[in-house]
Amino acid sequence: MNDVIQIGDRVNIYLDAKFGEKEGWYEGSVFRIDPYSEHRSFYWVELGAEAQALLGTRQISVFNLKNIKKLLDQ
Repeated sequence: MNDVIQIGDRVNIYLDAKFGEKEGWYEGSVFRIDPYSEHRSFYWVELGAEAQALLGTRQISVFNLKNIKKLLDQ
């Protein structure tokens, strides 16, 4: 991923097979970034209304950059 993700960016996040039938891509907005190391961070995402209803949670953190993509229509 070449785009730098910043607070306020709209993103898609991927939940893998460990989420069972809820595996897939979900839309949300980054509201906080917590540095973990010099090169990695936790990206906190407030999920969109549809994702909140499906997942039963309002916010989620993403650590692996392959599981978060910045939406281009910003």
